[in-house]
Amino acid sequence: MAKIYSKKTLATTKMLPKKDTISFILNYSKALKVVKVGSMNFEIIAN
Repeated sequence: MAKIYSKKTLATTKMLPKKDTISFILNYSKALKVVKVGSMNFEIIAN
């Protein structure tokens, strides 16, 4: 059941995000607002 994870893979590909993905994440984080009321947190997305 145990697997050996220390073996190196033969080919590693460098994964880079697309510009659209970065733009989406940045716009989402700008629109997201977290409001704390008492012990509860409310997440509001202002589009």
